[in-house]
Amino acid sequence: MAVGIVPTSEGSADYNGRITWFVVLSSIVAATGGIIFGYDIGISGGVISMAPFLKKFFPEVFTKMTHVAEISNYCVFDSQLLTSFTSSLYIAGLIASFLASPVTRTYGRRPSIIIGGIAFLIGSALGGAASNIYMLLLGRILLGVGVGFANQAVPLYLSEMAPAKYRGSFNIAFQLCVGIGVLFASLLNYGVQKIKGGWGWRISLAMAAAPATFLTIGAFFLPETANSLIQHGNDHQKAKKILQRVRGTTDVQAELDDLIKASDKSKAVKHPFKQIIKRKYRPQLVMSILIPFFQQVTGINVISFYAPILFQTIGLGASASLMSAVVTGVVGTSATFLALLIVDRVGRRAMFSFGGIQMFVSQILIGIIMAVKLGDHGVLSKGYGLLVLVLICIYVAGFSLSWGPLGWLVPSEIFPLEIRSAGQSITVAVGLIFTFIIAQTFLAMLCHLKSGIFFFFGAWVAIMTVFVYFFLPETRNLPIENMESIWRDHWFWKRFVFDEQDYDKGYTT
Repeated sequence: MAVGIVPTSEGSADYNGRITWFVVLSSIVAATGGIIFGYDIGISGGVISMAPFLKKFFPEVFTKMTHVAEISNYCVFDSQLLTSFTSSLYIAGLIASFLASPVTRTYGRRPSIIIGGIAFLIGSALGGAASNIYMLLLGRILLGVGVGFANQAVPLYLSEMAPAKYRGSFNIAFQLCVGIGVLFASLLNYGVQKIKGGWGWRISLAMAAAPATFLTIGAFFLPETANSLIQHGNDHQKAKKILQRVRGTTDVQAELDDLIKASDKSKAVKHPFKQIIKRKYRPQLVMSILIPFFQQVTGINVISFYAPILFQTIGLGASASLMSAVVTGVVGTSATFLALLIVDRVGRRAMFSFGGIQMFVSQILIGIIMAVKLGDHGVLSKGYGLLVLVLICIYVAGFSLSWGPLGWLVPSEIFPLEIRSAGQSITVAVGLIFTFIIAQTFLAMLCHLKSGIFFFFGAWVAIMTVFVYFFLPETRNLPIENMESIWRDHWFWKRFVFDEQDYDKGYTT
């Protein structure tokens, strides 16, 4: 029984065109949204490990960290207010992603990117200038609004701009930028924590304005995608000119005809959120929920948000913990770059499987070492501490080769145009819901589960790896507008997917 089939129907037809500087530069500007997202993820973990920041905004945690020796290694940072600083960004992003869907569908991808950039700018300014906890949280909330709009629009923009056979590499540029953002945040945290006077955290929070400025200004010069121009307007000639410029050839009629066909179908759909729950879209709906859910329960955000805290838990000092976060950032960014190079050659399924096995093994080993060698009040020896760091790097590399980039890529390429904005909104919303839950509960989970936290996430990695093997078909090198064929050819999903003529035979939605 085949569990993944690359269709050989019309969906595999090649369009004319090549990679042009125009599409490369446009994609670089759009992918900057990933740098800001990664920066916001990476900066919070470093900032909340800095004593001056804790002393100003979270004095209770600062007191526990410096004066109470009898508290368990796993419970020093357990504070709901402290986790609210991290998680508030994601609940705001959740709400904003639903507001972004009609904007993206009605007005295009570019307006959503611009709105996201402006929200990033205001949020970073408030964070850097914060004088009390309310100002600090308001800045994080506005950053969340930026995340909701940018994450809704940027992956779609990249997938629609890219030639079909290079779509994986172009879309992974977004995740590469996320990794670069995390790395830059870790480096900055390491540098500013040594500033005398204890105000280095302000630089960390405010520096998100740098990529936000580039994104906001650059977005005003971005071309709208041909898909979007056709979807919300009737100027097919303008769409054709954009397509010719993007593809570097005048012979784009075959691709344009497919885009127009898909647009005509999508315009018949007035309520995409009602449409996506129909039976024939069941595969896309399931993937739009489970892929972002699985991406979050890999446990990666435990590393991204709280790496410095986690390294302090195993006995490293504050400065060493921040440097260890830099090391994992370098590993993650390097592995994501490798994924960008191989994704359209190796395929999505193989990368999911390899990365899943790598993450599972490393998490189980970390859990065993921490259970046996650390305990509640012990300290890992230098050798075991280094071994845990190496295993975390192996885990991060596995994620960055699989669920990191592919968790964004696959959802962005599987939705037909009529449900694309709704599907992407669900994907972003589910991701943000569980990012919020994990960010808000992790420090409490660490306190109660202790080393078992790694077994918890390891079990989920095993489940998702099996799920991908059996239920996710290969999408490599297929044009987006003809992606429906992969579900018709799949051993399980074909029972849900019907052509229009099937409805005339008595099937219902």
